[in-house]
Amino acid sequence: MSSPWADPSAPTDPAGYTGPPVTAPPSYAVAAASPPPAYGWAPGYPPAVLPWGPPPPRPRRPGQVTTAAVLGFVQAGVVALSSAYVLLLASTLGTLAVLGAQSSGEAERLVTEATVLSVVQLLSAVALVVGGVLLLNRRGRASWTTLLAALGAQLAIALYWAVRLLTLDGLADGVAGPGPVGVLVVLVLFYAVLPGVGLGLLLVRDARRWADGAGPAAG
Repeated sequence: MSSPWADPSAPTDPAGYTGPPVTAPPSYAVAAASPPPAYGWAPGYPPAVLPWGPPPPRPRRPGQVTTAAVLGFVQAGVVALSSAYVLLLASTLGTLAVLGAQSSGEAERLVTEATVLSVVQLLSAVALVVGGVLLLNRRGRASWTTLLAALGAQLAIALYWAVRLLTLDGLADGVAGPGPVGVLVVLVLFYAVLPGVGLGLLLVRDARRWADGAGPAAG
């Protein structure tokens, strides 16, 4: 029923007044039924994709490379101890030559030779440590070559010691029995074992490919 005071020119609503518009939020049951959107993207939109893609897998270091570096560290410790022993022996021999009634030129030459060899061995031990650290932390031909050269220097030093001991007087008696020179020759052979194994490990195909940048990818 229309109001008698209403504007006759305005359209009338046959359904009458139905109350104010519905502005109440949806019920909590409906809100709880729908899962919350994932962090970083809204429902109805695909997740963001990085334009550069995922990073490539990092190449895995072969076990031969790690073992060669560890052998280099062990060899460096052995070289440092043996060099300290040779320096002490050279110092004692030099003192005895000075205090002796007759100074021998051969003894002086042996002292000089032992001192020089000790310094060379200490420098080679430093090269072993540097080469091992580089190879474990930096992939490349330079790191591989550094440790390879340091191990090769160890073999050269061991060969020199073996030849030098063979030229000493009384070696035949030392080889036939447990003489001091024969024992030193055996120690020199053991001295060459670790660098020989490490050198062989670095020369295998996987180690060379890894140093050249063509190693296997990490799984």
